[in-house]
Amino acid sequence: MFTFTTENIFLLGSFLVLISILISKTGYRFGIPTLLLFLFTGMAFGSDGLGLHFDSPRQAQLVGMVALSVILFTGGMDTKFRDIKPIVGPGVLLATVGVVLTTAFTGAFIYGLSRWSASDLELSLMVSMLLAATMSSTDSASVFNLLRTQQIGLKHRLRPMLELESGSNDPMAYMLTIALVEVVKSGTDFSFGLLLGELGKQFLLGGVMGYVAGRCAVWLVNRINLPNASLYPVLLLSVVFITFTLTDLIHGNGYLAVYLAGLVVGNSRLSYRREMETFLDGMTWLLQIVLFLTLGLLVNPSELLDVSFAAMAIGVFMILAGRPLSVFLCLLPFRNIPRRGKVFLSWVGLRGAVPIIFATYPLIHHIEGATVIFNIVFFITLVSLILQGSTITMMARALHLDEPLAKPESEFGVEIPEELGPQLHELTLTEDMLANGNRLSQMNIPQGTLVMMVKRGKSIIVPNGQLELEKGDILLYISEDMRGK
Repeated sequence: MFTFTTENIFLLGSFLVLISILISKTGYRFGIPTLLLFLFTGMAFGSDGLGLHFDSPRQAQLVGMVALSVILFTGGMDTKFRDIKPIVGPGVLLATVGVVLTTAFTGAFIYGLSRWSASDLELSLMVSMLLAATMSSTDSASVFNLLRTQQIGLKHRLRPMLELESGSNDPMAYMLTIALVEVVKSGTDFSFGLLLGELGKQFLLGGVMGYVAGRCAVWLVNRINLPNASLYPVLLLSVVFITFTLTDLIHGNGYLAVYLAGLVVGNSRLSYRREMETFLDGMTWLLQIVLFLTLGLLVNPSELLDVSFAAMAIGVFMILAGRPLSVFLCLLPFRNIPRRGKVFLSWVGLRGAVPIIFATYPLIHHIEGATVIFNIVFFITLVSLILQGSTITMMARALHLDEPLAKPESEFGVEIPEELGPQLHELTLTEDMLANGNRLSQMNIPQGTLVMMVKRGKSIIVPNGQLELEKGDILLYISEDMRGK
């Protein structure tokens, strides 16, 4: 059995990341979620596989906190206010009330299952609720990853709704988990009023800190004028970790804070945006790989067989009853969301890294039955990623909710400073536009306008006045007629 040491951790870690990426390329062709493959890779190299020994829930939790901070911030940056504004109501309800309802329904089922004589599961009511709370939120890493890698669009603004829910429901699940851990540890009666007060404080402080940190980050990036553009992404990354840590120190919710900070930053005018987005996308992928590898190494696959019956029953209940009930109840006031849209939202209740990280809290606090809780959560995560993660596209098509992906904002992939943004335009040529001649010099181009590039198919052409244009060509031009307006 191999053990992680200072001498081999970089070699083994780098090797695991490389193997995961190579495996994910093959799995992607067959529609297998890449994050699931990272998880399997960790399990294959773990103590029950090739013998890498890693058994520290606390270190896994630390890795999870670092990874989720960046994943949530990046998810916030990619979410545009114009997309989520029409669905803020249902999104927030799903992220708050939906989490509570999922915990209540699933906790009651787990407690009933544990009372069944044919079941080996023996959990008290509060421990049953604790187990349900760890799994009550949809996983942001899994949802963001799958929605971005599945080449499909969704009708009725379902995509931004899912992203808003998954990015903002972790705080509620975290608070429920921590509160129930304290209840189980102390053996005191459950205080609903105390829990509401703590939730309110966490959300208020997390919201304020996230907004303030986002505004400060925008001001700093646009004003600091660093000599090296490569330092801007590093600066933003440091702001992410400072935001999470300071919010946690004042007993606010750090996960909510970094997500809101990302929303503010992503929807503001920002210098060097392309460099920062590229850096954060790469960092997000790296941290997702490290996170799922770490969690895969932490579990002992042989122990999953002991909880397979109970875990499968709980997983099926969550997928077919617990999640759908909470979704339909939360969305009752929103008649503009069709029934098939609600069915799809119910199906994409993915479990992933977040529930497994939350399941480490009972382990760290030595809750009775903590190992059973962790193994059940891990088993259900595997079931969710395999069953739900692999069928998102199929389900969307079956419910007639799929649509073509929106075109990228720029066909050319060029970056213009945001203060010049209104001057940059793209134009797709039609037959009528070429009626007076098909050369650039023959077109009626206003004075002060410069055609910079022409895209024809996959080719980019630098034009001159004698270039013969064709129907479907896309012109990239910059005009100074917007200056000062």
